[in-house]
Amino acid sequence: MHELSVCLALIEQVRRIAAERNAAEVSRIVLQVGPLSGVEAELLRNAYPLAAAGTVAENADLVIEAAAIVVSCGECGTESSASANRLLCAQCGGYRTRVVSGDEMILKSLELEKASGVGDTARDPEMERGPETQ
Repeated sequence: MHELSVCLALIEQVRRIAAERNAAEVSRIVLQVGPLSGVEAELLRNAYPLAAAGTVAENADLVIEAAAIVVSCGECGTESSASANRLLCAQCGGYRTRVVSGDEMILKSLELEKASGVGDTARDPEMERGPETQ
């Protein structure tokens, strides 16, 4: 199941982004996965908890949105929707098409929770005075 290695790479990317932004936790991950990407959404969902265990994304909700298949026709220039097993132009029926979308897996967004106290220095006025002498 290569979805586990895909999840591990995703978690590494999420971890880097969270670290750059000083986030303590990731609460939501939104992916867009096309049917031609070679990634099965359900297998990705099943592999996610194993890949995320012990990371900042361990408790994150994984949202997977399906991307539409869109092709561009080399004959008439039209962009149109297509199906995975029929990548034909919807306008002229041409078969010389190029996939514009539907073969991608994109990290669309992350919701991050900031670490409490990061960047903030809480000061206790009693501690700042130092020891009192009599």
